[in-house]
Amino acid sequence: MDIQIIRKLVKIVTDAQIAELEIEEESMRVRITRTLQPDGQFLQAPVVSHLASPPVPAPPGAVPAPGASSPADQATADVTTGHEVRSPIVGTFYRAPSPDAEPFVQVGDTVTAGQTICIIEAMKIMNEIEADASGKILKILVENAQPVEYNQPLFVIDAV
Repeated sequence: MDIQIIRKLVKIVTDAQIAELEIEEESMRVRITRTLQPDGQFLQAPVVSHLASPPVPAPPGAVPAPGASSPADQATADVTTGHEVRSPIVGTFYRAPSPDAEPFVQVGDTVTAGQTICIIEAMKIMNEIEADASGKILKILVENAQPVEYNQPLFVIDAV
């Protein structure tokens, strides 16, 4: 993808005042995001946050040692000790109903099934996400105001 095209995309994001744009063309993908301040104003100019090309294969003979695991595998192992609440949509994750409000839940809080635990904004619509199990919040896996993907784990609950 040409740098001029990326610049035009950045201008579109700026002019339209949208928070995120993702374009995929052939084997290239560009994602442009803007960060919001608590008062709803954009904090900085858009930044190309992701530019991917086809995966690079491991060099021949590069075999991991038996029993070795990557940091990603270890992070996944930590997460699987409880029930995962996953994102039902693509959007922006918010822990509180407004920038100056208290978060819906904190690590250690006990929640019941059906209780609102976060909001995901998609196309300027605030979608309340409810706990699908009762229990104690063990881990919050997403930072406030970060983009989330469909089916991405958001919370880990010690379900009872």
